[in-house]
Amino acid sequence: MFEGKNVMTNRIDEIGDDHIGSSAKTPLRADAFEISDEEKRQRIEASVRDILDTLGMDLEDDSIKGTPRRVAKAYVNELFSGLDPKNKPKLSTFDNNYKYGEMLVEKNITVYSTCEHHLLPIVGKAHVAYISSGRVIGLSKMNRIVDYYAKRPQVQERLTMQVVQALQEALGTEDVACVIDAKHLCVNSRGVKDIVSSTVTSEFGGKFKDQDVKSEFLDYIKLDTQFE
Repeated sequence: MFEGKNVMTNRIDEIGDDHIGSSAKTPLRADAFEISDEEKRQRIEASVRDILDTLGMDLEDDSIKGTPRRVAKAYVNELFSGLDPKNKPKLSTFDNNYKYGEMLVEKNITVYSTCEHHLLPIVGKAHVAYISSGRVIGLSKMNRIVDYYAKRPQVQERLTMQVVQALQEALGTEDVACVIDAKHLCVNSRGVKDIVSSTVTSEFGGKFKDQDVKSEFLDYIKLDTQFE
């Protein structure tokens, strides 16, 4: 057991701060939902209290004594609420009765997520598009599916793929694309502390793999659609 732990520690040290992902599926244990949200909040509160105490913080100070509870509530109810399948938005679709045959693009969807390597924020924009094969989806559902998968410990590559896969399943078509441009505070605020750089990821399915269709989508993203 001790030898196995040393091997794992050495592997983590070898990876260091490198950006690495495991698969397109969020790495959840099979028993992830066997305890209630309230028990999760209680356990996280105790753990955060222990962390702050280890750092030497005065947990009786009025400013910080409520922090463990606030963090626990934020983790379970907000920041990581996308881990729980019961929070997945219902992706109702409708017949494309108006026979719209061009791509539909929902751009500049706000992304708030959390890097699973350092538990620091990821903040950016997602641009999502699809070409109907007979079904259409409400515009707000595209925003909601981005938010759902963003609300979990993430790597940006996985988030991009999960958004596309969820919409492909809902719409019954491979013709879905997503581009995400985001800042990672694990890069901006620690390590190299590069406050300027951002990370761009993309996933193109079906017709979007065609260079002309892909270029059209990317041109739409570039359009200045800021309204005052």
